[in-house]
Amino acid sequence: MGSVEAVETIARRPGPRGEVVLRVRSGLGPDIHELIVNGAFAMDSSETFTERRLAELALSGAARPRRVLVAGLGLGYTAAQVLGGNVERLDVVEIEECLIDWAHAGLTPTLAAVAADPRTRFHAADIRLVLARVPDEPAGPWDAIILDVDNGPDFLIHGANDALYAEPSLAAAYARLAPGGICAIWCQGAVPELLATLRRIAPTADQHTFTRVRDGRNLDYVIYTMTRPGGAAVPAR
Repeated sequence: MGSVEAVETIARRPGPRGEVVLRVRSGLGPDIHELIVNGAFAMDSSETFTERRLAELALSGAARPRRVLVAGLGLGYTAAQVLGGNVERLDVVEIEECLIDWAHAGLTPTLAAVAADPRTRFHAADIRLVLARVPDEPAGPWDAIILDVDNGPDFLIHGANDALYAEPSLAAAYARLAPGGICAIWCQGAVPELLATLRRIAPTADQHTFTRVRDGRNLDYVIYTMTRPGGAAVPAR
């Protein structure tokens, strides 16, 4: 008799933006963790190349990647990849406080590793407000800002997140970069309108496309970047 796949809910929590569910699939190989947010599939651990590549691209593109901001904890793979570099501090901004709680509780090995690293600082906050400098912490500036909040502006986890991809929020992100800093944005595919917006903010804006095979299909994922040239840092408020 062949193996049977089992799906178990590890944790779930309702909230003002919908229910957040952490599940694990087992029985057909290594355990696969899944994150469901507001009824939408956010990510799983079966294919984490692009999350890790996002961090690698940001670290390699920054002049001196010592302080990094990751917006969107998810299952922790982007943050974990950042911590694999020579960074001094990682600020993780996550609007769903339960994900931070689950990281501290060690509900998955990757989340546990991110929470256990002394360089990690968690902030339960809306990244749009952080970039606008509404809360006092985290203040920045950062050598790299990584936006991994949605699947891109054309596949939002929450409809209100479209404001993050509008010019005011993206300009605020650019302003929070240290000299030589980079902002990197993960998308499930090409979004020409987003690239045009970024190029209005910074002529250094660029598109990086990566093809991955998943379930027998070739999928193109895109990471958009904009780099701040050297100069005076934006003072923290």
